[in-house]
Amino acid sequence: MANGFHESAMRRATAPFPSGPASSAAARRTLPWLGLMVLLWGISWPATKLALEVVPPLWLATIRFGSAALCLFAFTIARGSFRIPTRADWPIVASIGLFQMTAFTGLGMIAMTKVDTSRAVLLAYTTPLWGVVANWLIFQLKPSRRQIGALAVGLAGVALICSPWELDWNAPGVLVGSGLLLVAAMSWSVVILHIKRHRWDSSPLTLAPWQMLLAVVPLGGLAWCFEGPPTGIPVDARLLELLLFIGPVATSACFVISAEYGRRISTFAMSNLTLGVPLIGILASVVFLGSSISAPFAAGLVLVMGGMAVSALASKRH
Repeated sequence: MANGFHESAMRRATAPFPSGPASSAAARRTLPWLGLMVLLWGISWPATKLALEVVPPLWLATIRFGSAALCLFAFTIARGSFRIPTRADWPIVASIGLFQMTAFTGLGMIAMTKVDTSRAVLLAYTTPLWGVVANWLIFQLKPSRRQIGALAVGLAGVALICSPWELDWNAPGVLVGSGLLLVAAMSWSVVILHIKRHRWDSSPLTLAPWQMLLAVVPLGGLAWCFEGPPTGIPVDARLLELLLFIGPVATSACFVISAEYGRRISTFAMSNLTLGVPLIGILASVVFLGSSISAPFAAGLVLVMGGMAVSALASKRH
């Protein structure tokens, strides 16, 4: 399960590929890495669903960020870029660590125990739609007509995906799970607005392990209180493989790829590229979990993806 760490890693990236011969060479080096990152993020959703069969959601989130933090601390120490966050950067460490990693991931993993993976990844990635609303309510930045249109189209898709034609409202936890995913997406959208306005003193990669370490504290505490000690988790080779993929690979390694290669393309290009994450997540759920795609869900998918794409384009011009 990926939650868009590229937003912080991409904060300083505003320039596209250079023009001329260097452009194609840069693209050949950069796009395969970014494509791998999007692929791994998408596949991490069904991998998370499989791990949730044996690991409680809050403990899984704790293990994910705990293992990823250790990997990133080791990485930054090895390359000589380890830094303690400055006073100016602690607000963004707290924002990302508590609202994006703790709230978004914690709520998302709880929701994934109640709804199917395809719906989870799509609803979680409605963040660009809620970003338009958050920008309006928090910063009084009135959206353009195109942004309002994109929001209406995207929310129509959300309504269709959560409608009684697509969901069994009588099934235990289904509506609650869908609601948690939307709250998680809203939480992430507020963090993105903070990221865009923060004046970075340290690099996003330097701050990432601290953000993850901060998230481990409330996640681990809540897991212990509500799910009990982790001693009852049945650990075997299959689970260790899933945990290795979810934490060190799909979280820490993908963050390094995002930080190292994402800065070479524009933020707008990166936003469009990561629209592939929910599509890959849905396809991977069909392949690995045997999920099915109904006609209402397919229609909702088109509306949501279309709304997010237009919203991204409108935000660039707004």
